[in-house]
Amino acid sequence: MRKDKEAVDWLAYERSLKEEGYRLVGGLDEAGRGPLAGPVFAACVILEDGAAIDGVNDSKKLSEKKREQLFDVICEKAKAFGIGSASAREIDELNILNATFLAMKRAVDQLAIKPDVLLVDGNQAPRGIDLPVRTLVKGDTLSGSVAAASILAKVSRDRLMRELAKEYPEYRFEKHKGYGTALHRSLLLQYGPSELHRKTFLTKLLDKGREV
Repeated sequence: MRKDKEAVDWLAYERSLKEEGYRLVGGLDEAGRGPLAGPVFAACVILEDGAAIDGVNDSKKLSEKKREQLFDVICEKAKAFGIGSASAREIDELNILNATFLAMKRAVDQLAIKPDVLLVDGNQAPRGIDLPVRTLVKGDTLSGSVAAASILAKVSRDRLMRELAKEYPEYRFEKHKGYGTALHRSLLLQYGPSELHRKTFLTKLLDKGREV
């Protein structure tokens, strides 16, 4: 019999942690580690006990329209949520890993209710957060709370990049959200970096442009 790849028990990891004695589980994920411009975002979501949210999945597997719809549903139905970010300047100063940890800490700090444990997407526990942490590789495809966090982080970042596109129209941020697309790279070589760009991400690109 063919196994249904979509049959995910979205609360299995949350239940497992509760069986260990943890009462409130916060799912934590980031968005925007790879772009050449803009901040990195993170979100933390505590779901209502035993209540998965219909339609929630890894944000990368959802259309932009579906993510936007789910953003409001998650904010309404979650027991608590927090969203944080770290700027391009902070990314350059701290490096992307430490800036991501900072965004995660800021997201957790925004929670109205503090979780007893964090379920974090990936294989690295964020530093600077004084809570028990469990890492989960591909957590946004396995955990309902992590998947919900991935949607809040992704939508929050995309919304900001669309707003920033109005201030920096020459870079067309509304098209690529700061990622290193061919369009974005060509505009970077034409106009040079803005204050929104991560200078530490651009060395090779700009050096190559000077050679042309």
